[in-house]
Amino acid sequence: MENTKRTIQQLQYINSMYKRILDEVDVGVHAVDNTGKTIVYNKKMMQIESMDIQEVINKNLLDVFKFKDNQSSTLVKALQDGKETSNVKQTYFNNKGREITTINNTIPIYQNENLQGAVEIANDVTKLERLIKGNTNKSGTRYTFDNIIGNSPALKEVIEAAKRASRTASYVLIVGETGTGKELFAQSIHNASTRLASPFISQNCAALPDNLIESLLFGTKRGAFTGSVDSPGLFEQAEGGTLLLDEINSLNLNLQAKLLRVLQERMIRRIGDTKDTPVDVRVIANINEDPIDAVANNNLRKDLYYRLGVVTIFIPPLRERKEDIPLLVEHFIEKYNERFQMNVKGLSDEVKQSFFEYDWHGNIRELEHIIEAAMNIMMDEEIIKYSHLPYQYRNKMQLKERMLPLSTVDTYINEQADIAIPLKEQLELFEKSYIEHVLKKNNNNISKSAKLLGLSRQSLQYRIKKLNLSI
Repeated sequence: MENTKRTIQQLQYINSMYKRILDEVDVGVHAVDNTGKTIVYNKKMMQIESMDIQEVINKNLLDVFKFKDNQSSTLVKALQDGKETSNVKQTYFNNKGREITTINNTIPIYQNENLQGAVEIANDVTKLERLIKGNTNKSGTRYTFDNIIGNSPALKEVIEAAKRASRTASYVLIVGETGTGKELFAQSIHNASTRLASPFISQNCAALPDNLIESLLFGTKRGAFTGSVDSPGLFEQAEGGTLLLDEINSLNLNLQAKLLRVLQERMIRRIGDTKDTPVDVRVIANINEDPIDAVANNNLRKDLYYRLGVVTIFIPPLRERKEDIPLLVEHFIEKYNERFQMNVKGLSDEVKQSFFEYDWHGNIRELEHIIEAAMNIMMDEEIIKYSHLPYQYRNKMQLKERMLPLSTVDTYINEQADIAIPLKEQLELFEKSYIEHVLKKNNNNISKSAKLLGLSRQSLQYRIKKLNLSI
């Protein structure tokens, strides 16, 4: 009996040592039994694949990981063929859709000539693979369609439309709110096209005054004006490649007319020159408002819209694809874990709920900034809590919670139903009534009222004066 107890203790000790050693080695170790069920999964493998052990252990390998159509699992292949393989590169996806690339040594395990399972020693080359892809791209771009994160039907439809657009040389108009990822789509279209090895040049049309943007786009001829030299514009610099014009609606209408001529004739004339130069450039334009509204508001020429909008891609705002939030959060946490040398694993339930309730007017860019800001003030915590979120976000959520219920608004509208008042005046009346209500509730205390309204003291005082309120 004593010998049996001692033997069990020895086995437990050996098992503990064996697990400790596996977790300390700097390579991934993944073993399966002869049915493909995971029986060994070490700490390094969890890091490589961004998975917790509970998500993998005692589960069939093919139920957890996905492989490309032309590839199969090297572990499964070892079970099928019973042969050892060395230095085999494998690209696959974890259960969250994240792409992983490893170099594997895979060994079938036999006992008494019976195949019992297989073990894989894996080295992570995901980052190296991305770096190699980036270095083979001479256009200076960073993004491809693989970098677009999300599985929502709305996003998938847009990605498919953009991929189809990459097969031609037609002009493209990308429509989306600020922060939705318009340049990411533009670069992806370029990198999926035959222009991949040629320049990709991006210019924000709102970043420079009109007199500079014209010379920047079309170039200058020596002597055209004081100090001018022979200088190629962006169209010439992008020859054979793609020119992205961001915020095209910020160009003045005269400059839009000159741009239209270039798009139609595929010829440019430098400022001060007398001859035209042919250019082979695909133009992709971004706009942060509905192009129909931009035309109606005289921010975009109708003829330029029709010329640019041969292919029009509408990127949905984040509030219309909130099912993509978990994947985006995971991506940003992973990004800032690496940058800040942290080990944040996710969000608290309260934060998750608030993210799904929030309207995300700043879209994906706002989500990234909130994750970055939260991780900047965390210490050794592994979960982002509501208290970690930036003040501006929490303040907006509090304002949303304090918004009047629809029944209250309906009552107010019904009370005014017989009075024909323009919308602008109606909003001012409602604003005046609501501010008076808050001031009265707080005994005309400006500081308290401003805090409840989400305004600064100066802003509230301005509104009191503007609306002629007596306090």
